[in-house]
Amino acid sequence: MRVNGVSIPLGGEKTLLQYLQENQYDPSKIAVERNGKIIPKREYEATLLQSEDQLEIVQFVGGG
Repeated sequence: MRVNGVSIPLGGEKTLLQYLQENQYDPSKIAVERNGKIIPKREYEATLLQSEDQLEIVQFVGGG
């Protein structure tokens, strides 16, 4: 699987939500694109990741 352009091992079957939690992402502060399609937050728990997936994870940062 590729995440933000970096190849990483998937390490077994897991959902998008599991992956995000394991990697300390706060789902309320990110947007995820999987294979060119934005995944709605309500689908994170039901989205099963595949080894050929390409994820782009964008984290929102406040500033001024």
